[in-house]
Amino acid sequence: MTTAIDTNVLVALWDTDRRLNTAAQNALDSAQERGSLVISGAVYAELLALPGRTETMLDGFFETTGIEVDWESREGIWRMAGKAFQSYVSRRNRKKVELPRRILADFYIGAHASGNRCRLLTLDQRLYRAAFPELEIVTF
Repeated sequence: MTTAIDTNVLVALWDTDRRLNTAAQNALDSAQERGSLVISGAVYAELLALPGRTETMLDGFFETTGIEVDWESREGIWRMAGKAFQSYVSRRNRKKVELPRRILADFYIGAHASGNRCRLLTLDQRLYRAAFPELEIVTF
């Protein structure tokens, strides 16, 4: 089974905290033993926005690691992302305790994994469990 990777996992991999990047590496290695790895175009864009990241660096990393970048999306994935985001906004507006502010890209990443029948490797299981209850989530 393919594992989709959330942005926060790759950020953790490149973090200066040795425990965090070792945990991220172990999680990625474990996921790769179970199947292929993929990121959505949204994850690539978020990574490119980080300081010091270039297309050359990212393209080289993904080529070396064998992580596929899925640049294409079906209409159903966009619709699923929009509905999940809409539901989150509704929950956020009803809560007395403020939920963290999220952006559409978070819901697109979950919809991409769910719509392509992938597992999702993330550090943010709370968001994805609420928005995509059918999605298999892996964390560390």
